[in-house]
Amino acid sequence: MKNNERDEELEKRLHMYDGWVKERKIPYSSKVIPVQQSLEPLQWVLPTQQILEILRNSRSFALANCLCRTKHKRCDNPLDVCFYTNDVADQKIKHGLARSVSLQEAAETLLLANTHGLVHLSIYNPEQHLFALCSCCECCCHDIEFMKKLGRPDLVAHADYVAVVDTESCIQCGECTERCVFGAQNWESGTVMFHQDKCYGCGLCVSTCASNAIQMVLRVGQ
Repeated sequence: MKNNERDEELEKRLHMYDGWVKERKIPYSSKVIPVQQSLEPLQWVLPTQQILEILRNSRSFALANCLCRTKHKRCDNPLDVCFYTNDVADQKIKHGLARSVSLQEAAETLLLANTHGLVHLSIYNPEQHLFALCSCCECCCHDIEFMKKLGRPDLVAHADYVAVVDTESCIQCGECTERCVFGAQNWESGTVMFHQDKCYGCGLCVSTCASNAIQMVLRVGQ
């Protein structure tokens, strides 16, 4: 697909989502979910913050190929890393578009996605039901493109967690700048700088930090 055709498709999809939000059919297009190893093992961690907990609490779930990467083929990130839940999962399995997996295989899939730097997003339908849990790349995912290409961050909700950096422990290796999809971690005048206002709480920086200088904490007001 050519760039101008992709842009037109993205604009049409944005118009559709804007209509659903205006009609209060959905609160947003998707919500970021932090990678599991980014969170402290506290009892009050909400289930919505961990995909495994969401899957564990679902009536059924199924693993499928990422629709965006399958269609656009802009990168070599793994395809078989996205999940459907409940009624949608049942339908996808019935039509051979997804397969039932164990929670252990789901955990291994999420680890693979994290290794490739993919962002976990929970996807909602117009009935405001969470029906998909995707592992997304910035080159193919329309939700991330809404944010970065069309300037619509309002359509993607922050995770309930945010990264906090201990600048004294940071060794300035820059690994986090390679992992951050949202521009919260970047090089400025030869120094790694963290902009917390840009952090969506995906946790990818935490899982690659060599000095353990980054942790995820609940956002103020949660």
